[in-house]
Amino acid sequence: MRRPEYGETWAYESIIGALPGVNISRRAAIAIQLIVFEVALLGLAWYYALPDIIVPGTAAVAVAAAGSSEMLRISGAARAPETPEAYRRLLFGSSVEVVLSVLAFIAFVTHLFVFDPGGGPLVERLFGTRPPTLVVYLTLLVMWDLCYRLGTGWWAAIVALWRSATYRFDPETAATLRRADRETLLFGIIQLVLVPFILDFPVLLAALIGHVTAVFVVTTTSLALLRWRETG
Repeated sequence: MRRPEYGETWAYESIIGALPGVNISRRAAIAIQLIVFEVALLGLAWYYALPDIIVPGTAAVAVAAAGSSEMLRISGAARAPETPEAYRRLLFGSSVEVVLSVLAFIAFVTHLFVFDPGGGPLVERLFGTRPPTLVVYLTLLVMWDLCYRLGTGWWAAIVALWRSATYRFDPETAATLRRADRETLLFGIIQLVLVPFILDFPVLLAALIGHVTAVFVVTTTSLALLRWRETG
């Protein structure tokens, strides 16, 4: 498979590839991400005596790492030589997923520090009235990672639907694109791992369920169109 050019990669892939003197595989980068976040989580939980953050924090770190892996699988299929250039350009080159991620993250931060659904700002309910600075820092860092992957999953679903409605593909190309769409679908379903940890936070729960449902509907529609419009 040809080496992807910049403009045909997710933002985090471009960052890894552009770092001077760094030559590691993208899968190794995912492993490093998982280990660093988990060690930081366990260390802070021990230092500040916050054992209750270990299980939900580990789940969030695992979902972010799994999301990174799914993004590689989606991009691997989407960058196949036979896929339309306009599809690849829109999916990777537009950076719309970053915009969606920023909007999601700002909404989360607003909910964390300001929005009061009944019970005080979320940060106080989670960590008390004087939350440890490093714990909040790590929380925001992990949540940015999650928001980036949510934004990417949503954008991948939207672009897939546009692609399936715009183009007709031969069976081989359609099979490749179905693989990308199935990974996008799995990408959304994986995020449901977080549901048990936000049952007491209705706004976050509604946002997550709504996101996963939307990705499911859009992606399954794309898959149906691929099958219906397949040539040959």
